[in-house]
Amino acid sequence: MDVDLEFVPPLDGRRLAVAWMLGAFLTTFLTTRFVTRAIRTGRGPFRDASVGGVHLHHEVYGIFLMLGTGTAEFTYRPGPPWLYVLAAAFGAGAALTLDEFALWLHLQDVYWSREGRSSVDAVLIALVVGGLLLVGANPFDVDEGAGEADLAVTVAVNLAFALVAILKGRVVLGVIGVFVPLVAAVVAVRLARPASPWARRWYRSGGRRRRRSLVRFPPGRRTRWDALVDLFAAVPPRAGGS
Repeated sequence: MDVDLEFVPPLDGRRLAVAWMLGAFLTTFLTTRFVTRAIRTGRGPFRDASVGGVHLHHEVYGIFLMLGTGTAEFTYRPGPPWLYVLAAAFGAGAALTLDEFALWLHLQDVYWSREGRSSVDAVLIALVVGGLLLVGANPFDVDEGAGEADLAVTVAVNLAFALVAILKGRVVLGVIGVFVPLVAAVVAVRLARPASPWARRWYRSGGRRRRRSLVRFPPGRRTRWDALVDLFAAVPPRAGGS
């Protein structure tokens, strides 16, 4: 019996480039975490790179890789297969750079500290965005008959909902909401986390909404996202103790 597989839509050129970029991003991130963990625990042949006694962070390689691939893309506008090569190289560079997001956020080496968890947050959010792009989600997709004014209003309202969601401390859902408007709209009208910028500005101390927020998001409560971050951000023991 023949099985018709024509219902499976092939990836177009844009989405195939995103697939290469996302695949390289994920592979590079996982490899980087494996290598940095091995360096910290003193396992394997890996060692910190340094130039003139200055520790060379891997974000430096990532920055130059993104600069190089971006320059090549805008200058030459290559088609396949070089388009996919550049997409993969850009994804690798982005992973190397975002893996040390906390460093350029705090301007100090906090890779294995609590503050360093924000690097993993940034990488996972980038993976969420890449995954949405891969499946064809696009915040600028509107009805073909819509005019420029309708597009501008639709995008502005959607981004406003997404921004409110992010300010309420629901960063991941806010980012997803940029691509899936219903998600942003729902989160935007729900309670904010107690420590979020929205709650600090609009929830009066001791007020009803502040109390409801504390019940909904009690201090110390761990989420599935925290558990996912733990897979990559858990601090391994340093080689030689301490």
